[in-house]
Amino acid sequence: MFFDKRTLYVIMAIMVLWGLSSYLTNTSALLGLLYTIPGVLIAITFHEFAHAKVADMLGDDTPRREGRISLNPLSHIDPIGFIMLLFAGFGWGKPVNVNPRNYNRDITMEKADSIVSIAGPATNIILAIIFTMIYFLIYKIKGTAIFASTVGSIIMQMIVYTITINVGLGIFNLIPLPPLDGSKVIKPFLPYNAKVWFEDNEKMFYLIFVILWITGIAGTIISPIINLVFNGIFKLGSLIFRI
Repeated sequence: MFFDKRTLYVIMAIMVLWGLSSYLTNTSALLGLLYTIPGVLIAITFHEFAHAKVADMLGDDTPRREGRISLNPLSHIDPIGFIMLLFAGFGWGKPVNVNPRNYNRDITMEKADSIVSIAGPATNIILAIIFTMIYFLIYKIKGTAIFASTVGSIIMQMIVYTITINVGLGIFNLIPLPPLDGSKVIKPFLPYNAKVWFEDNEKMFYLIFVILWITGIAGTIISPIINLVFNGIFKLGSLIFRI
């Protein structure tokens, strides 16, 4: 790589401290941060579980042997990635180890790897839809009265955060740059020469990703997409429940 891990950790620490400073002076923002914790745990846990489960279904027992076919957050949470997602807006779970050579031969290893990769982001989008339906179901039953109580308001706010985090994690991971899932998802669709060039320059793409991430450019680029997907899912929920 073009830099060592210590340099990256220092940069990440600065990003976390920068994000944390805004919460220490704002009580309401700090409460909002606490409300995001369940959403972060759900998003990361199901994301990594989906990778593990689909790999297992395709014939690779590596995730099963490593205890990753589980919905226990402790099996999937990476402490640094968890903190980054809370304070820096982007984070990750503990990577699921797979061995493509173990996949069933019904499809190519490359396609199987692509399916395993897309399982995580797809699960996040599905979760966003499910929690949107829960949100509107509660609203349909309780109406605006749900927001009149402190507990009810907190629950609804936590659901919205869960939707937002799942949409954000799902879309972010579809960026076609290593080490994100999107880099493996697009491979089967690339022409041979483009695929070889992509693989030969993987370190360069990794560096580009880190720069885009650290500078906030990645967030600026995908934020409109995240908002579009979030609003689209919410619109779908309102249409279904006629609210």
